Amino acid sequence: MPIGAATAVGTAGSAGQGSATVRTQFAFTLPVGYVDSDGTAHRQGTMRLATARDEILPLRDPRVRENEAYLTVILLSRVITSLGEVSPINPGVVENMFAADLAFLQDLYRRINAEGHTRIAVACPSCEHEFAVDTSGPAASRLGES
Repeated sequence: MPIGAATAVGTAGSAGQGSATVRTQFAFTLPVGYVDSDGTAHRQGTMRLATARDEILPLRDPRVRENEAYLTVILLSRVITSLGEVSPINPGVVENMFAADLAFLQDLYRRINAEGHTRIAVACPSCEHEFAVDTSGPAASRLGES
């Protein structure tokens, strides 16, 4: 699936209504980038919507029981589906991200799972024109996402 692509999921509708689609993949560009053991920086990636299972299973992990803050690391490693050429995305990858990237991913996770999208409403301070801005980074805008 191309980065930033929307996955269509059919839903049952009442008579006369078509099926709806649910966007489940969100492209992002990290502010700094994950630097692998070869020194290569990886900034482009995708994150999928979290499931209830994604939020429940990490609570059983002993690392989370020892340190509740580790929940973020495990949760992000479950929902980040790609990050440059890095494979697999595991807790060790998330542990070694820069703080700015971790904060960005936490905000993106919250945004897509609580609000269902990465757009925020803004207004021009000069003319007060209102419009939406995609906060997932340049990757989505280059691919024509809105």
